[in-house]
Amino acid sequence: MKVKTFILGPLQTSSYVAYNSTNAIIIDAGGEPEIMVKFIKQKQLNPIYLVNTHGHIDHIMGNPQIKKAFPNIKLLIHPADAPMLRESKYNLSTELGFEFSSPEADQLVKEDDVISLPDEKKTNKSNGRFKVIHLPGHTKGGIGLWYQETDSGGKKIEASLLFSGDAIFAGSIGRTDFPGGSHEDLIKNIKEKIFSLPDDTVIFPGHGPMTTVGAEKESNPFF
Repeated sequence: MKVKTFILGPLQTSSYVAYNSTNAIIIDAGGEPEIMVKFIKQKQLNPIYLVNTHGHIDHIMGNPQIKKAFPNIKLLIHPADAPMLRESKYNLSTELGFEFSSPEADQLVKEDDVISLPDEKKTNKSNGRFKVIHLPGHTKGGIGLWYQETDSGGKKIEASLLFSGDAIFAGSIGRTDFPGGSHEDLIKNIKEKIFSLPDDTVIFPGHGPMTTVGAEKESNPFF
């Protein structure tokens, strides 16, 4: 699995394209995603899913452009954050001085759901599998996507990856002072669900540089 990072929009949102030889999954779509669209088309990838890790404006602003560029792509979000797609008072766009409405979700995802990304050119018939981890605290419906490919015996054969949205960052955590936020819930979910992943898990956060689970367990000042 390969990952391409794009820093998009006025709030410098980290948006990601995770892809294999044929298909792709987009994790969050910040503002002005044209460069992301261009990359996908140049690579001749088929983007199957656009997953919003949560419903704040900086992570959903590019949804309309992505849906227009790739009409068959499916937009996924947790049900608790689904209303934020359509309502500017919930997605915080009004706080930035405008009203924004995203296309509605095509599919709702929840804890332990698996999003599969098949690779038609693979000879071992192994598919990429992203497990949904519900991480409320920054928003009620915040999620992470955990990817770890294993062989038939369950042995890890590729690096463990976590797309964490705005739950955790390198040396920090997501804000909890927005509507639906809870500092207590966020801390609890990071400890129980993120810190239980392998220490070498690479974290791709919603803003800022990559980090690892081990590094955050050791040095994140919030823990």
